[in-house]
Amino acid sequence: MNISDTKATLSFSDGSPSIDMPIYKGTIGPDVVDIRKLYGATGKFTYDPGFMSTAACNSSITYIDGDKGELLYRGYPIEQLAVNCDFLETCYLLLNGELPNAEQKEVFTDTVTKHTMIHEQMNFFFRGFRRDAHPMSVLVGTVGALASFYHDSLDINDAKQREISAIRLIAKLPTLVAMAYKYNVGQPFVYPRNDLSYSANFMYMMFANPCEEYKVNDVLVRALDRILILHADHEQNASTSTVRLAGSSGANPFACIAAGIACLWGPAHGGANEAALNMLKEIGSVENIPAFIEKVKDKNSGVKLMGFGHRVYKNFDPRAKLMRETCHEVLEELGLQDDPLFKLAMELERIALEDEYFVSRKLYPNVDFYSGIVQSALGIPVTMFTGIFAMARTIGWIAQWNEMIADPEQKIGRPRQLFVGSPARDVPDMDKR
Repeated sequence: MNISDTKATLSFSDGSPSIDMPIYKGTIGPDVVDIRKLYGATGKFTYDPGFMSTAACNSSITYIDGDKGELLYRGYPIEQLAVNCDFLETCYLLLNGELPNAEQKEVFTDTVTKHTMIHEQMNFFFRGFRRDAHPMSVLVGTVGALASFYHDSLDINDAKQREISAIRLIAKLPTLVAMAYKYNVGQPFVYPRNDLSYSANFMYMMFANPCEEYKVNDVLVRALDRILILHADHEQNASTSTVRLAGSSGANPFACIAAGIACLWGPAHGGANEAALNMLKEIGSVENIPAFIEKVKDKNSGVKLMGFGHRVYKNFDPRAKLMRETCHEVLEELGLQDDPLFKLAMELERIALEDEYFVSRKLYPNVDFYSGIVQSALGIPVTMFTGIFAMARTIGWIAQWNEMIADPEQKIGRPRQLFVGSPARDVPDMDKR
């Protein structure tokens, strides 16, 4: 972060003295005006609902350029990482700033693999939930409860303890997500296996049962691995900001990640792929697409096209192209091209890519559209989609939390407000209320 030679000058039309504010330049991206002294100098705050024009931190982890459709993890384009790396390599990169060499990868993978077991008493913890509890509710509770079982890594000022907590969270999230699923469907928990890769192990814990042997399908495992890589981090989104805000108070890492999971549960954030799949089910069949498209174009219909366009990416979502390839690979591997739901999805994709209405508005299929289809094809129920998103994003949350703890400029989060309520007034007597 370098300070610019130029400054921003804020002037007022009421005759108040103007104020000069420093401008900082990042490695790439827009310059940032430092307004930290604004209130002290002027008695005024800025007003920015949703913080859409406010940088709450400096970070060297993830960079997004929505106009260019660019997503970088530690400087590496997501397109290259998704093709050339597996998920644990990506985890190492986000945590440490560089990709691992062969030896570092082996050590890191071995360490994560040997931490996938959870404390046996956690099995009993699950019994406190209703059988039909939403998996995300279970995850919020169980991830937060990890702090009760692993007291030896809660000192956030100890870099070694932060590293241990990071490994534990990365390793144990797949186990907890799979357990949430097994509990929900009434099947016995499946313990992790150290001979399987990270993604293969998750699929094994999800779908294996004591009655028969589970066979790992490399195409499907690679598809899941790509989903995890593409969702590993996404800059200062709502859940990441939640993790940072919780962490700014000094809360332990398990509590902070649980807070992130709770935020991700919101349908406007982590539920987009679920909404896209539900939309396809509501359309029903290919024959109903034209009528549905007409409703989407009618502003008064209230019908929305889910899984298309993106709040940040104004051209295309760079993750969507990669997920599209994976989507078609999975459907082909499983022979599902003629399945009514997936046939419907592919036809809707074709129309959206060709129809001038969608093309002109840049409503391209996004990563959520394809990832929902892929997860459904893998046999993952809709209720688990956001849990898998949380499993993927945990590494991003941890990397961001770790960076925040080590940042000497970081303070406890305390947004200000524009108060529009009643001014000070006296409490009237009861008979005058």
